[in-house]
Amino acid sequence: MTFDQLGKLLIMLGIIIVLLGGLFLLFGRSFLGKLPGDINVSNGNFTCIVPIASMIVLSLLLTIVVNIVLRILNR
Repeated sequence: MTFDQLGKLLIMLGIIIVLLGGLFLLFGRSFLGKLPGDINVSNGNFTCIVPIASMIVLSLLLTIVVNIVLRILNR
């Protein structure tokens, strides 16, 4: 791997990290974690959150986005 390729790879990874950070900020205030399939157990100082339905929705959205990006890049 040459330095040019390594530089491009690092720039792409940086852009991806920034985009993921923005998504976390957006989804922090959204419906994720509050869907009717997410398990939330609180007892005193103990809290256990299992966002099953949210992870299914997020997986479907990411699958659609990745498929669209791959179809665009393969042209």
